[in-house]
Amino acid sequence: MDRRRFLVSGAAAAAAVSTASTATVANTAPPRGEPFRTLFAPHFGMFRNHAKDPIDQLQFAHDEGFRAWEDNGMPRRERAMQDKIAAKMSALGITMGVFVAHGDFQKPTFASGRKQHRDRVLQDIEQACELAQRVNAKWCTVVPGAIDPRLDAGYQRANTTDLLKRCCEVIEKNGVDLTMVLEPLNFRDHPGLFLTKIADGFDLCRNVGSPHCKILNDLYHQQITEGNLIPNIDRAWAEIPYYQVGDNPGRKEPGTGEINYENVFAHLWRKGFRGVVGMEHGNEHPGKDGERRLIDAYRAVDVS
Repeated sequence: MDRRRFLVSGAAAAAAVSTASTATVANTAPPRGEPFRTLFAPHFGMFRNHAKDPIDQLQFAHDEGFRAWEDNGMPRRERAMQDKIAAKMSALGITMGVFVAHGDFQKPTFASGRKQHRDRVLQDIEQACELAQRVNAKWCTVVPGAIDPRLDAGYQRANTTDLLKRCCEVIEKNGVDLTMVLEPLNFRDHPGLFLTKIADGFDLCRNVGSPHCKILNDLYHQQITEGNLIPNIDRAWAEIPYYQVGDNPGRKEPGTGEINYENVFAHLWRKGFRGVVGMEHGNEHPGKDGERRLIDAYRAVDVS
């Protein structure tokens, strides 16, 4: 066979394989509305073009196969709406993900050791305990504030550890099944914060030594801060009960950036993770079409 005929023949064979492969994927893809295997958790506003009312957004998400939800702003909602959201999620069998219990991006609320900051944090955790009981939440996000440039790093770590232990005591006193998940944030979007790396979160949780204090691993932030996503998942595995995602650059749905989320989700599944994965990002494309493409992107990376 001459070279030209060989190349033509090879291209035809490749096309046939590609067509067969595409057909196989199409035939085995789960139908729209079938529950995702991974507990992906959208948030309010992500499907606003399909449903305006928050309760209708929950129904739409459920109809599309989502079985978890997170709401960072839950503490700021009126109590009647909190209760309405919780009732709808319970009726649909949707797991409540995180809400933000405490997060300060300017003040050294944990690192400084100052009484006014400590009192504010403990009050926030008290309120989080009450809210968690009413909305069936098991996790709340804590961002441990900014660094204190006037203190040595060792004192800042000690102050943060001590205050986290106090927070755990508040949770235990309230008798609520609630875990604070500490979120390391990236240096580019949030410069000057105390907690930026998974290893530092791991060290804090080990020093606190409580089931109420763990890590929220937001893979968007960690791709920017340090990369090495899967090895850090493995090293800190025992301290990470909750994940959030967003692709980088852009902080949009999987497939819009550089992170191989199909591999990451498969790795989590093989290791036995069955918890919530928060969809902590924006939509790449506008309108209903953009929301549909976002859902399809998660279908493409869900474990099979």
